[in-house]
Amino acid sequence: MTRSLIHLTLSALTLITFVQAQSSTTDIEYARVGDHSLRLDLHLPKQTNPPLIVYVHGGAWRAGSKSDVPIAPLLEHGFAIASVDYRLSTEAPFPAQVHDLKAAIRFLRAKADLFHINAQRIAIIGSSAGGHLAALVGVTNGEKELEGNEGEHLTQSSDVQCIVSLYGASNLQTILSQSTEFGLRTRVTALKLLLGGTPDEKPALAKLASPVAHLDKEDPPLLLLHGTDDPQMPPEQSEEFAKAYRELKLDVSLVPMIHSKHGGAEFYDEERTRQVATFLKRHLAR
Repeated sequence: MTRSLIHLTLSALTLITFVQAQSSTTDIEYARVGDHSLRLDLHLPKQTNPPLIVYVHGGAWRAGSKSDVPIAPLLEHGFAIASVDYRLSTEAPFPAQVHDLKAAIRFLRAKADLFHINAQRIAIIGSSAGGHLAALVGVTNGEKELEGNEGEHLTQSSDVQCIVSLYGASNLQTILSQSTEFGLRTRVTALKLLLGGTPDEKPALAKLASPVAHLDKEDPPLLLLHGTDDPQMPPEQSEEFAKAYRELKLDVSLVPMIHSKHGGAEFYDEERTRQVATFLKRHLAR
């Protein structure tokens, strides 16, 4: 299946699921940075007071949109989904992206009653570069350097209770050494935009941007799905992340998608949706 056909298939699946949703509210402003309005879309299931997923789109940190929500089938499992736009690397360098996502979480917690969602326990899910950002948000609960001061709800917590990273990065200090030739062509330019230079040129920033560098024994449960033949995002990134989690005796599951590449419909099919939903229900019901 070609990449364009895969994208069309996922987009069609997203649309069908949203039609089945109870309601969707788009372009909700959650913060403003200068003249830049930061917005999210909120999709609610038919259930009342549902638990919340914050979804982070991919696009090599420099592209993508909140309108692309391949995890939309999780609405049928009773989860609300807030799909968040954040400042891309073409607009602002790291850590702006993490600051924005944490601002969105604080906003959603502050407005939980208004939106009729249960924001006491929140999951964060991301795909590709969004998986990296989701993981970084998830393992830096309360970390001052990455909290930022965006938005009007700074007294709210930006903590999340579990993380799902779909073929995302975990260590920007090792990613280039693990990359294929094709991956390097994609990744070097993207990292230069994100960090303002290569990881070797910006070692402190590359470490700050690496989820594995922030782990402690309080980090939330983590589910990783990664294609074993991924030519863009090295599968070693998820393997390294899972190993670091296990070393701290943290709750982690790594699902290797045999022969899968970078994304694809199989990551969002009925079986994987059910697997992710089971993980979320286990950790959001506590």
